[in-house]
Amino acid sequence: MKERRELILGSIIREYVDSAIPVSSSLLVGKYDFDLSPATIRAEMMELENEGYLYQPHTSAGRIPTDKGFRYFVDVLMQEKELTKRERNSLQVELLKLKAQNKMLARTTAKLLSIMSGNLAVSRVVDSDDFYKSGIQKLLSQPEFSNLDSVSKIAEVIDYLDESLDGLSKELRNKSEIEVFIGKENPINNADECSMVVSKYNLKNGEEGLFAIIGPKRMKYSRNVSLIDYLKKLLGGY
Repeated sequence: MKERRELILGSIIREYVDSAIPVSSSLLVGKYDFDLSPATIRAEMMELENEGYLYQPHTSAGRIPTDKGFRYFVDVLMQEKELTKRERNSLQVELLKLKAQNKMLARTTAKLLSIMSGNLAVSRVVDSDDFYKSGIQKLLSQPEFSNLDSVSKIAEVIDYLDESLDGLSKELRNKSEIEVFIGKENPINNADECSMVVSKYNLKNGEEGLFAIIGPKRMKYSRNVSLIDYLKKLLGGY
């Protein structure tokens, strides 16, 4: 992909992540200094649409990233976002509290991930079959899921999350990296309007676990990957 087309695609995705509103060429012209004419920006947006990276929900609307557009962003354009020192300390303190109080690991990690990501989070300790989810309201409050049909699909996703993660745990058993599933790539049934950042982890005592952040496709991928990556490192010494 041409560099300027990548620049435009990345800007559209960042705007859409923040607003959940289709992004117009006039917004890009007014907000970004691309050193390109409005006509050139519109032409590049049309090319991105023709190539399947964007789509226009209805005539005269701006553009929305497709699954292909989000995938290109995650694989090529996304920059690593480190957690702040305060966020890292917060995770460390909560895990120390957990250890001191002998609280359920899955419950605490799911709550931590949900609070810090603003999405639905699930956590499971495979050996003890300890499963917990947190942040259902956060997921349902997203504008993408405001209509009845979307709510019904999300409710079904949530109902069968434990079963879906059981199969996913087996698939990820021999993988150490963080996986990002976007839209129709999602291995969870009826979750094609969601994205998921997921990883397995290993505790110091040899137990295996898995946690995931599930949200709309316009989730903050870089931050969510960083959250899971840092929590994995903490749990590795737990």
